[in-house]
Amino acid sequence: MDINFSSQDDQQSAARCDWDFSLSTVVSSAANATVSDTLGVIEFDPSNTVLATGGIARKIRIYTLSSLLLPHEETVSVSATVQSQGERSTAFLDHANACNYYISTPAKLSSLRWKPGSDGRVLGSGDYDGVVMEYDLERKVSIFERDEHSGRRVWSMDYSHSDPFLGASGSDDGTMQMWDPRLGEGGRCVAKVQPTAARSPVCCVEFDPFGDALVAVGCADRKAYAYDVRRTAEPVYTFDGHTKTVTYVRFLDGRTMITASTDGCLKLWNVDGSGLIRTYKGHVNSRSFVGLSVWRQGGLVGCGSENNQVFVYDKRWGEPIWVHGFEPTGRDRLDHGFVSSVCWRQVTEEQCTLVAGGSNGVLHVFSGKRKSET
Repeated sequence: MDINFSSQDDQQSAARCDWDFSLSTVVSSAANATVSDTLGVIEFDPSNTVLATGGIARKIRIYTLSSLLLPHEETVSVSATVQSQGERSTAFLDHANACNYYISTPAKLSSLRWKPGSDGRVLGSGDYDGVVMEYDLERKVSIFERDEHSGRRVWSMDYSHSDPFLGASGSDDGTMQMWDPRLGEGGRCVAKVQPTAARSPVCCVEFDPFGDALVAVGCADRKAYAYDVRRTAEPVYTFDGHTKTVTYVRFLDGRTMITASTDGCLKLWNVDGSGLIRTYKGHVNSRSFVGLSVWRQGGLVGCGSENNQVFVYDKRWGEPIWVHGFEPTGRDRLDHGFVSSVCWRQVTEEQCTLVAGGSNGVLHVFSGKRKSET
C-alpha cells in the first residue's frame, strides 16, 4: 500500500513528492521459520554495492546490491519469483539464496558500521552483551573485540572519518567511549563521556562525516549532544527539544543534523547549536528503535514506524512525502510487526535506493526515480 501525501497539493508551501517510488524486491525467510529475526540495522558499504544486515538472529548477512535488485524476467533463477503490477514488477527472494554469506555472532546485534579506509573489508558491530567487535569479511573472522561497557548493551557504534582507527560506542551504561584498536589489546579508551549525572543510556553515536571534529550522541534524557573529539570534558552544543528518548542522530550535511525520538518526531537542527529548524511528524514511534537514514545528495530522510510502514520525508517539509505499508507475512499476521531499520544508498544520481527491514526479518528494497518536469 502506497500513500502519496502530495497528490492534492494546492499550496506552494505544502509537501510535494518529486520522486516515483516502487517496491523492487522482498527478501524473506522460509514460511516455517520460527527464530525471531528482527532486523535492527542495515548498512551499505562505502562503495554502495554491498549491504550488511544484523539483528536478533545473531547473524551478519552480506548481500550484493546486484542480488537484491529486480532481475530481468528472462534471467530469474528458480529461487526467485516475480509479480507484476501494471508496469512495475517485484521480485520475491529467500534470504538463503539472496544472501552471499553470513557470519555468526556471539550476541544479538544492535549496530553495524563499515570501517572507513578498509575498502569494504572490515565491518564493526555493537551487541546486546556490551561488546564492540570488528570482522574481516574476506576471512570471515573477528579481528578485534572490546568489552569495556560492563556488559551493558551497546546501542550504537561509529568510526571517525578523519581518523578511521578512532571508534566510538554508546551504551546502556550511560557512557560514550572513544577508543583506538592500535593502542593495545582491546583498544585503549582515549576519551569517555558521561552526558548525564544520572547515567542515562546513550542510544546513538555518529561522527561528523563532513570534516568537523564533532561526534554527536543521543540519550535517554531526551537530549542530543555534540562533543569536540579533541576536548570532550563538556559538550559544545546541546540539542533540547524532544520529549522522550533520542534514539538516532544523523548528520544530513555540513550544517544540519537530524535526530529521532520515541516521541514520534524527527527534528532538523543547525549543527552549530543555533537552534531547531524543522520538526517532522507522521510516523508512529513510542517505544521501539525504528531506524533513521538520510540520503544526503537527495535531501531525503527515511524512517520506520510502529504501524508497519516506512516513511520518507523531504528535508524541506515537515509532513511525509511518501509512505509504504509492509504487507504482513507468516508470524507477522498474528503478531503486529513494525519497520525496525532503514538505509539509503548514498549515490549522486537521479535515482535512489532505500532498503527497509522489519521486525519479522523481511527486507524490502525500494527504487526511486525523480519525476520528469512537465
